[in-house]
Amino acid sequence: TTLESKTEILVWDAPTRLFHWLLAVCFSGAYLTAESDRLMAIHLTLGYTMVGLVAFRVVWGVIGTRHARFTSFLRGPAAVARYVSQHFSAQAEHSVGHNPLGAVSIVLMLLMTLAIVVSGWVYDTGGSHLLKEFHEGAAAFMLAVVGVHVAGVMFASLLQRENLVRSMFNGYQRGRAEQAIRWTWWPVAVVMLAAVLGYWFLQWQNPPVDNMAGDNFQNQNFYENLGKNAGHRNNEDEDD
Repeated sequence: TTLESKTEILVWDAPTRLFHWLLAVCFSGAYLTAESDRLMAIHLTLGYTMVGLVAFRVVWGVIGTRHARFTSFLRGPAAVARYVSQHFSAQAEHSVGHNPLGAVSIVLMLLMTLAIVVSGWVYDTGGSHLLKEFHEGAAAFMLAVVGVHVAGVMFASLLQRENLVRSMFNGYQRGRAEQAIRWTWWPVAVVMLAAVLGYWFLQWQNPPVDNMAGDNFQNQNFYENLGKNAGHRNNEDEDD
């Protein structure tokens, strides 16, 4: 079947698309706030959100729609090598859903997310300095994987003459009718979004504690006011 004979079909359900963009937002936000004590509550909140998102994706990868299930896109090393060689020879078949190389980056990002958050949490609860180094190194590696993933999507879009970024927004790709999914599963996406926003609201009401920072980011105003009050008392003593 040629590319021209294919039509726009629904490939990505709503929960998969929402997961993709929420994970992108959370990782970007967590990476940008990593060095700020004042924004550490946001950093921790986004990191914990990422764990919840990955947990959802693992479950959805088993019970979700056709192209979201791991069994639909996980392939062995031979399939990945064949896909890469076909691309360099301009003989690759049109892919619907995750291609074999994209699947590798997806799995890597899921595993790296868990490694980053778990190492950060263990370090925050009193782990060694080596865990901090691992945490930061894993985040840097994750950033590199994301960069390769984005570059791969752009490259595949050019080869397939199809905007694959847009497909992760509207859910549609070119393909055969029998490759389409039937339902978008918006109710699941709405529940997931409500859970994330609800968690963020609770965290905003009661910010998480950075144990290794001595809670400074949460109690900064308390310590500032304490210093001002002490200075005021000293001035009164000098006046007496």
